[in-house]
Amino acid sequence: MMMDSLRTEICRVGRSLFERGYVHATAGNISVRLPDEQGFLITPTDACLGFLNPQDLALVALDGQQLSGARASKTLALHRRIYEAEPQAGCVIHTHSSHLVALSLAGVWREQDILPPITPYYVMKVGHVPLIRYHRPGDPAAAEAAAAAILRAQRSGAPIRALLMDRLGPNVWHDSPAQAMAVLEELEETARLWLISDPKPAPLSDQQIDELRQHFGARW
Repeated sequence: MMMDSLRTEICRVGRSLFERGYVHATAGNISVRLPDEQGFLITPTDACLGFLNPQDLALVALDGQQLSGARASKTLALHRRIYEAEPQAGCVIHTHSSHLVALSLAGVWREQDILPPITPYYVMKVGHVPLIRYHRPGDPAAAEAAAAAILRAQRSGAPIRALLMDRLGPNVWHDSPAQAMAVLEELEETARLWLISDPKPAPLSDQQIDELRQHFGARW
């Protein structure tokens, strides 16, 4: 996409997330990696994703220097480290989605898998999601922990496309804002299903997951 189109798309996705309750107030941020090493676009700090102005989006160089726009989100370091660790990521979205934050408060399934594989679309569209222990918003240590988790997953042969920041919410990434938003939606919905289910459902079997790998290339 051209720069103007990317700015418009970030605003469209931000408004959609806000209107459907995935973000509230000034929580959450979106960034996009620009082609040809031009840097990144990222939403401003303390901006409401439902009321973004395309020209206010911060343009940031690869080294983190701000080039134009309103002051970049305080989570810029986290976004940059995700892009550095995952070269395929084109967009990163962070939200404070209610069910995922609630899951981190109640206790995740496992530290390396915040949710069990209870639905085929969770396995296919999301995959493994590790928990990143609590750090204050904007703490550089959170960025390093996120990058380390991404690299561990790559070495294991099951790359990830999402993390859950303890008490803060998820970071998800994909090729484009629309695709990253779809990952977020599936992740939040699975957290909702897990929290409301009583008794808790059994995970899919190894055989069922292997079938999803074979037919759909699931990264699990």
